[in-house]
This record gives sequence, structure tokens and C-alpha cells, in this order.
Amino acid sequence: MHSGGLELALVLLLAAVIAVPVFKKFGFGAVLGYLAAGVVLGPDGLGFVQDADRILGAAEIGVVMLLFVIGLELSPARLKVMRRSVFGAGAAQVALSGLVLGGLLLLDHFQWKSALVVGVALALSSTAVGLQLLSEHKAINSDHGRLGFAILLFQDLIAIPLLAAIPLLGGVKNETLRWEDAAVALGALAVVILCGRPVLRRLFGIIARTRSPEVFTATALLVVLGTAWFMQEAGLSPSLGAFLAGVLLSDSEFRHELESQIEPFKGLLLGLFFIAVGMGIDLDRIAAEPWMIAAGVAILLVVKFSLLYAIGRIAKLSSRQSLLLGSVLWLGGEFAFVVFNEAQRAHLLGNANHDRLVAIVGLSMAITPLLMIALMRLLGEEKAAPRQAAEADKVAPDNRPKVLIAGMGRFGQVIARLLTAQKVPFVALEANPDTVADLRRFGNQLYYGDPTRPEMLRAAGGEHIDVFVITVDDPETNLRAVRMVRRLYPDATVLARARNRQHAWRLMDMSAEPFREVFGTSLEMSGRVLTALGVAPNVAERHVQQFREHDEKLLRDQYLVYDDEAAVIQTSRDARNDLMHLFEADAESDDK
Repeated sequence: MHSGGLELALVLLLAAVIAVPVFKKFGFGAVLGYLAAGVVLGPDGLGFVQDADRILGAAEIGVVMLLFVIGLELSPARLKVMRRSVFGAGAAQVALSGLVLGGLLLLDHFQWKSALVVGVALALSSTAVGLQLLSEHKAINSDHGRLGFAILLFQDLIAIPLLAAIPLLGGVKNETLRWEDAAVALGALAVVILCGRPVLRRLFGIIARTRSPEVFTATALLVVLGTAWFMQEAGLSPSLGAFLAGVLLSDSEFRHELESQIEPFKGLLLGLFFIAVGMGIDLDRIAAEPWMIAAGVAILLVVKFSLLYAIGRIAKLSSRQSLLLGSVLWLGGEFAFVVFNEAQRAHLLGNANHDRLVAIVGLSMAITPLLMIALMRLLGEEKAAPRQAAEADKVAPDNRPKVLIAGMGRFGQVIARLLTAQKVPFVALEANPDTVADLRRFGNQLYYGDPTRPEMLRAAGGEHIDVFVITVDDPETNLRAVRMVRRLYPDATVLARARNRQHAWRLMDMSAEPFREVFGTSLEMSGRVLTALGVAPNVAERHVQQFREHDEKLLRDQYLVYDDEAAVIQTSRDARNDLMHLFEADAESDDK
């Protein structure tokens, strides 16, 4: 294709828009849709794109951003809870699969460095496809789903040192490592780890105070790409730099805001990366070597399936659950494409072996959904009884807070303190960076972000939230936040701070439960006024409660006619008379 960049962009976007929905509809996933689109557009397909390497070079930024987002999600606390499954079953799967597959490659005359890198790369499974299959079959919270998620988590972790090691393994002379290269790499790691945390948090704090979303987005991109470039200049993988930046910011107040800013770029560029990988699949080689490619796919699936089944049985899964574990994770993974490209760039892989391996992994991803469907039908629908796992292993991907507080002013802080005292986990968002900084100094866990933005709510785990507490001070912002929550999560409970009656009625229009911000305190003071005038405390408390119930009823009655001012005034007058009669009758009862 010799047309300009605009035409190329249109073709790529059109291919993604067509292929991804079709593949997802049939249960194959977005990754396979992108790969298929790349194959069709590539030089061996319709030939719209002849220079796939140029697109691949630009699209690898998507992988860098994927590693940054993974780093944001991998906090030390989460790893600690899942340590047994992650570092036990996960490490065993990668080590055993890499050892067996690497050994087979050695028999096929691979050098030991190439066999090591490729063997571990083939041991990795597709996180995107694996989690999608678990979700589609409602198995994320099953025994094999929890163990599979832990293994995928370890694979994400082990991919980092693997990517970091490739330039060192391939960029040396005379088959030996130069200590100068290792020293530069370790120095770069030390600079990022030791200086990155305080510098990045201070930088984002300064940028957040400008209240310019576009500047914050630019800063986020600058940090991701800057750390990637810095590590690349040190001879390491750029993905490692992005991952480290994510880990350093994983417990910062800007974590969710950063994720929401990076997510759209990551999704688009990662999709472009898979399209470019699809373009690079050599269909001529598959047609010329069909039996070799088929044998490679079969060996990969059999080796990984056998080892995963054994690991499942050792982890005390039932035979059925172990079979399902193997069927979810026996495929190759998207990280393998990254590793193969890095290995080819570092001269650890020749062009022919690179093309064969890409084809093997791509085909394994393509047929896994079909094979899993066939296995599910073979096993039947009966469900195995859940085992009693150790508490440390009872962690699922959706083990997240069920309460979100939007707005951490005086109103929201009281709610947060009560939830903390009750040990109820929650996530809190605050758009004022100064408030975030002040509250974090006292140990409060909250994040900088605007709750009126849909990507912010998604990044904060909105799909897992049962109760949204909207305590934003500004009424219009408050209403926008409630409206957004109602649009994205219509079944969630929404409790909202209301400035006055008119604000409360507008919240009720959106099925939110309003809480007038000074109503309760005013009633408390009213009761104190009565006791100061000599009214008995129990009588004063009863009168206050009667007034509360009466006013809540009045609020609901006026809500039905709040767009009719005359009706509202008349309802208020009638309610005032009813209340006076109520108190008079109560006083007469006390006299008797």
C-alpha cells in the first residue's frame, strides 16, 4: 500500500472495528480479532500493508503501556495475599514448562541462550484470552479460576526479567557477558527504583494542582515513555522501565487517575501491536511447512497441558478442575510475540525460526477457545465441589472494595472514618490534590481523580462497587457524578449528599437516596435548644424524631409536585399545620 498515513490509519481502524466485534461475538476474543485483521491486511493477505516492521516499531509503545498498567495493579500487598499460589504454582508452571520446552529446542539445535529465552516465552500464556475464557464460562471464582489467575500473575511478573535479560544475552560479543553492560544496567535500575518514587509523586502533585487534564495526560505519557527510553538507553528492555514506573506509583494517590489516562492509549496501541504481529505471520511458511507448524502447536499444547494438569492435582484440584485449568492456560501468550521480536532484534532468533514461533503461538491462541468448548462438552455440566482452600489462596481477581466514596471533604471524611473503624474496605476519590495530600499524611487511603469521568470510575473498579457514596460539595458536580454512576452502573446503590431540598429532588430523579448535609446537625441543635428551655431530654428527643419523620415525608410528597411552585407552597403549609396539631396532641397526652 503506497498511500499516505491517513489512508493507512483508516484501513487499520476499519479492520479493527470489523474484526474485533465479529471475533468477540463468536467467543474468540479481541486479541484474535486483531491478529486476524493483521493477517488479512498483511503482505501475505490482501497486501494493503507491505512494511509491517514499521508499524510494529510504533505499535510496541502499546506493550510499554501495558506493562505500566500491570505495574500499577501489582501492589506488594496484593502479592503478599496471593503469595502461595503465585510463587508456588506459578513458579512451578513457568520453570517446568520452560525447562521441557527449552530442552526440546536444544535437541533441535538451538543455542542455549536462544533455547532459554524461547522456552520461557512459550511457557507464558495469554492473560487476555485466559481471563476472557474464565469470565465467559463464569469460572473466575472457581478453584481452577483462582489458581489460573495466580499463575497468570506470576507469568506477568516473570516476563519482566525475561525482557530485561534479552539485550544482555544477545548484545554481547564472543558468547560472554561484559561486566560493563551489567554495571550500567544495574545502575539504571538503582536510579529508577531509588529516585523514581519521590520524584514521580512530587511531579504529579505539582501537575495535579494546575487542574489541567490535558497537562496531566501529557505528563503521564512523558513518564511512561521517558522511563522506557531511559532503560532502553541502559541496554535493558523499555518495557521494564514502564513496569517499574507503574510499581513505584501503585500505592500513590494518582494510581487510578494514571490508569484512566493511559488506558485508552494502551488499548489502541496494543490493538495496533497485535495487528502488526498478524501482518508478520508468514503464511507462505505455514503453507510450505504445514506439518512442522502443526507439530510445534501440538507439542506446545501437550507439554503445557500435561504440566498444568499435574500442578492442578498437586494443588488438590479435582481431576475435572485440573483439566479445565490446562485448557485455559495451555496456549501461548501475547508476551511471547514481544519476546520473539526482542530476541530477533538481539540476534538470538533467526528470521525463519521467528516466523515459525510466531505462527505456532498465534495458532495456539486461535484454536484454544474451540478446544475449550469441546472439552467442556466432553466433561459435561456437572460442577465439582469446591475445596476448602487456605485463606491465603482465597483470592480472586474481583476481591476489591465494594464501597466508593466520591469527595473527601468534611462530609466524606466522617463516612470514611466510620467505615475504617468497622474494617469495611472502600476506595475514595478526591479532585482536590491538596486535600488528597493532607489526608494521606494521616494514613487515609484515597486517590486523586474526578468522579464525573467514566474512565476514572472504571479505573477505580466501579464494576465491583455495590454502594456509591457521592459527597462532592459542588451541587452541579455532585449531580454529574450521580448521573455518570447511574449510566454506567444502573443497579448499584447510590447515596448522595444534598445541599438543599431542590438538590435532593434532582437526586431523587436519578433514583439516588439524598442526605441533606445540615439536616441532621440542625435537628441535634434544635433538641439542645428545647432542653435549654427546660423541656425534658426524653421529650425533646421524641419531638426531634417526630419532626425528622414528618420532614422526610414532606420531602417525598413535595418531590411529586416539585415542578409546580404553587403546589409545593401549599404542601408546605398543610404540612406545617399537621405538625403543629401533632405536637399539640403530643403535649396533651403528656399532660394526662
